[in-house]
Amino acid sequence: MNIQSAVIGGANVLKDKSILSAQLDAEILMAKALDKNREYIILNQDKVLNIKNLNYFKKLVRERATRKPIAYLLNKKFFWKSEFYVNENTLIPRPDTEIIIEQILKFTKNKNCLRILDVGVGSGCILLSILQERKNFYGTGIDISKNSLEISKINAKKLLVDERVKFYKSDVDKFAQGKYDLIVSNPPYIKKRDLKYLECDVFNFEPKLALDGGLDGLSVIRNVIKKSSELLKKNGKFILEIGFNQKNKVIKLLNNKGFYINSTVKDLAKNDRCIVSTKV
Repeated sequence: MNIQSAVIGGANVLKDKSILSAQLDAEILMAKALDKNREYIILNQDKVLNIKNLNYFKKLVRERATRKPIAYLLNKKFFWKSEFYVNENTLIPRPDTEIIIEQILKFTKNKNCLRILDVGVGSGCILLSILQERKNFYGTGIDISKNSLEISKINAKKLLVDERVKFYKSDVDKFAQGKYDLIVSNPPYIKKRDLKYLECDVFNFEPKLALDGGLDGLSVIRNVIKKSSELLKKNGKFILEIGFNQKNKVIKLLNNKGFYINSTVKDLAKNDRCIVSTKV
């Protein structure tokens, strides 16, 4: 069987499962099976596949047909300017989260040697992207998931920033290492009862630990705000990703802990997505 026939067959399997990106996904999975890029697949459609590659492709298609995310099948996801290693132990980086990087780069333009803390570091996509952009900043990432921290360490090495970052397995409540110029967090913020309404790609495969924000969606956010008020230096900046309908409640929590609200930033879909604040 040649590449074209296999890809058409794979795309049909995915279409039957109502996967909208069936053709694209089949091409990407074929590229993975052959260890080539997608361009190669498109330009070499007549190339005959050996049985090993064909079977591997079919296996990937079967997994994708269960709605397993492409990022987990490829073990990679592009975020900001880099490719990050990911697996089922960490949330898949989202384009909407890139607005956090944009905001931080804006107000650190003329800053030197800042110390940054990322609470719930996950794959490391936020913290490590900042360290790549700001060559004299130093980072600390904490997470309660040992597996997430291992992934962050892999990505720190991959992005050549591992000498400027430290990782700790810790709950935010118990963390007390130093004071920071900037704290950033993309915490779990989905209400427990709403988890089941997430797309099955997300609900069935991404770690609940990174999604479940408790009964009101704010239980982790409360803890992060409280601890950040203790760990931030005076006039330090705090950037927090939030759910689309949480702005007013989170602003109130921030105000109660002595934060001045600089701005609320909307994501690509024009939903409130992150709050920039200053410890006063």
